[in-house]
Amino acid sequence: MKKVLILLCFSVIINSLMFSQEKTTSPDSLRKDALNVYMGASSYLRQQIPYINYVRDRKVADLVIISTSERNGSGGSEYSMFLEGQGKYEGMRDTLRYSRSPDETYEQARDKEVKTLRMGLMRYVIKTPLAEYIDIEFSEPISAEVSTDKWNNWVFRLSVSGYTSGQSSYNYLNAFGGLSASKVTEDWKIDIDFDYSYGKDEFTIEDEVYESKTKSKSADILMVRSINDHWSYGGSAGISSSTYSNYDLKINVMPGIEFDVFPYSESTRRQLRLLYSVGYMYNDYTDTTIYNKTREALFAHSLRGAFEVIQKWGSIDISLSWSNYLRDFSENMLSLSGSLSWRVAKGLSINLGGSFSFIHNQISLVKGGASSEEILLRRKELETNYNYFLHFGFSYTFGSIYNNVVNPRFGGGGGGRMIIIN
Repeated sequence: MKKVLILLCFSVIINSLMFSQEKTTSPDSLRKDALNVYMGASSYLRQQIPYINYVRDRKVADLVIISTSERNGSGGSEYSMFLEGQGKYEGMRDTLRYSRSPDETYEQARDKEVKTLRMGLMRYVIKTPLAEYIDIEFSEPISAEVSTDKWNNWVFRLSVSGYTSGQSSYNYLNAFGGLSASKVTEDWKIDIDFDYSYGKDEFTIEDEVYESKTKSKSADILMVRSINDHWSYGGSAGISSSTYSNYDLKINVMPGIEFDVFPYSESTRRQLRLLYSVGYMYNDYTDTTIYNKTREALFAHSLRGAFEVIQKWGSIDISLSWSNYLRDFSENMLSLSGSLSWRVAKGLSINLGGSFSFIHNQISLVKGGASSEEILLRRKELETNYNYFLHFGFSYTFGSIYNNVVNPRFGGGGGGRMIIIN
């Protein structure tokens, strides 16, 4: 009897070990043979595409995916994913694109991302043992006809927003409204905008009420015509008023021409554009300016250069612009802005950015200056020779290079709220 019991126990242990081995080894062997992909991926993406390894170290990746986006003519966005193979996939490159319209929900947009990436990955997954488990289906019939666009590529948008806050001694109100129309084709880019904003601050100090208001209105149009894949011409025109900048009426017309060293078709990965504009301005001021002007007509020009590149190691975006009034070249402004995102090493990223401007063209400043309330509340433009903005930061991540598992318990990202019950 003892021998029988020993044999039965031994059999149960052996079967348990074999079952455990079978249960854990098979999925693990599939996982270790999966494609290693380096990309920024949401939890939803990881759930929907589980047959690749999402790695944190670019150097161990079989495939690097860089994602970018640009506004499109409908008011939505066009997304691009650039796939570049490494190691045994060296030399394999693909570009995937999909568009999101402004009326699509977040759910629809992320489903488009998943479907696009699934198709793009097949060329690489087919070279792994996991390919035998992939099944591709087509779910919708294709129409033989393409319907015409009754709007002729025109897109309109109306927006209204507001914000208010207050307490016993302070009240604040801001309101915004806008109407835009745009048409974007391969040959033309047309943007028309109407905007209105209103702001009001009210303070009560020792039973005395201090009130400050700002109001601005503007109408602008931009028209650009393509010449070829490197050149384009066009111009902008606008009419506006602003209590902040001391304009009862401001009119400007600025035609220009632009050259991109790289083809416009590569704009989501790299750009080096030079834009020159020259035109006419008419200013009717609310109050007399520091130059004793109540109105004046001016000619001005500007030159702007923009450089942008997105690579596996990160991205650089730099813009340098110069503008001045033709009557006096000392009335000018020079501005430099840019950002840098650099993956220095495994897990270490640095982000830098900011802008700096030398300002010598504030011709609309009010002669009498601004009141204390207007200065403190920034309700009037103040005299300055420069302005700047800077930001910087870094992040370091270490540990397992694999990041495949999604666990939404107690908060999706592990930073759930603490609820205290008294």
